[in-house]
Amino acid sequence: MMSPIQDLTASLPYARPELLLAAFALIAVVIGAWSSERAFGWLSGLGVLVLAGAGALAIADQPYAPVAILQCALIVDGVGVFAKALIAFSAAATLVLGADHCSQTKERRFEFPALIVLAVLGMFVMVSAQDLISLYVGVELQSLSAYVLAAWRRDDANSSEAGLKYFVLSAISSGLLLFGSSFVYGFTGSIRFDAIAAAVGEGAGGLGLIFGLVLMLCALGFKMSAAPFHMWTPDVYEGAPTPVTAFFETAPKVAATALFARVLHDAFAGAVGDWRQVVAALAAISMVWGSVAALMQTNLKRLMAYSSIGNMGFALMGLASGAENGPSSALIYLALYLPANIGIFALMLAMRRNGEAAETVADLAGMAQRSPWMATLFTMLLFSIAGIPPFAGFIGKLLVFSAAVDAGLVWLAVVGALAAVVAAAYYLRLLASIWFSAPAEQLQPASGAIMVTATAAAALTFPVLVLALGAIERWADAAVRMWF
Repeated sequence: MMSPIQDLTASLPYARPELLLAAFALIAVVIGAWSSERAFGWLSGLGVLVLAGAGALAIADQPYAPVAILQCALIVDGVGVFAKALIAFSAAATLVLGADHCSQTKERRFEFPALIVLAVLGMFVMVSAQDLISLYVGVELQSLSAYVLAAWRRDDANSSEAGLKYFVLSAISSGLLLFGSSFVYGFTGSIRFDAIAAAVGEGAGGLGLIFGLVLMLCALGFKMSAAPFHMWTPDVYEGAPTPVTAFFETAPKVAATALFARVLHDAFAGAVGDWRQVVAALAAISMVWGSVAALMQTNLKRLMAYSSIGNMGFALMGLASGAENGPSSALIYLALYLPANIGIFALMLAMRRNGEAAETVADLAGMAQRSPWMATLFTMLLFSIAGIPPFAGFIGKLLVFSAAVDAGLVWLAVVGALAAVVAAAYYLRLLASIWFSAPAEQLQPASGAIMVTATAAAALTFPVLVLALGAIERWADAAVRMWF
């Protein structure tokens, strides 16, 4: 048994990504408080490099076998590394968009890159959590940063409302998480996932333990915008600044999904029969409601909110499939899902008239005639999210459908297929407006950073990720094999 000092010393080499993020956040706060707006540009640029560096460090430091660190509070393994890489690189892309947007809107405040990096630090803790305390600390660190980001425009009533709604509803979710965790601790006598798994395997806890698990799943469903715990999502997406919405759409979804998988397969692997139907129900409700509700939306950000709810349903379908192919299919789905969403929000940032954001479906009208390149990028990205071949999104959906069928959840795969067909209707409605409607008023020219990000995202959806699919599958499969 190592002493706490020995354990800390042994843990530090495996915690380099988290240490890098924490160091940047602390330094950014000190420097920003001293120099205010003058530091915004280079702090944002450094933040992008730090996020990319944290992702690269996580990959470089991946051990050959899982390593428990910080007295078994966190674990470094393949699944955590895969999720951290997705989180870091998607957060870096959205920080690029956010820095450009804040410069255009004269909101150059140093807190923006610091908050993004602190949120990512919380997500890194989430995906590596191995006990109930580290789980809660990671969730709350990410959430506290997100509340402030949602209310970033202090003089805008919609942004303030978004931050307040997110805070109030998320506080309820945090209460559910703590309440469920207390049940789990009370009936198993431990906060560590391995000890909880051993107690579950021995049949301890009974109905009380399952009640605690359900409460935890409800709270985590809130964090990943799964229906029926999605009520905050459309309002927060609409009210928050567009780069912040892009951030909410990407990195936190990966963290919440990975944490969901940790809880199910680390702590409650012996209770698959108890949680599978709950997760399957969440997946079905999310896919159906996300698809149907989006049909009625006229605001693009609200539409993308419901799209994200539906897409989280597909990720949950992968998790519901169990340990055979479920986690790897969910991870690959997220890897193929993120670039298209980043690209779409980048193009939404490019839609401005007279210095004001153009965020409605009507603002897309006739884009093909006025901005053919933007129209082409929109088409590629929407095709990928809709799951239309040969784009990356189609492969992601195919993998989670296959995992569900192999696990005997044929009914869930059928529900998912029907939801995907309904969702295609509103994506095609956007494309019809872009290509066939009479042109709306000309948009102002977009910045180079936005267009480069959107073009890179479209290239990732096809052909880059399609050609690299074999490597991504091998990485995800190896990560899951190391985990189990």
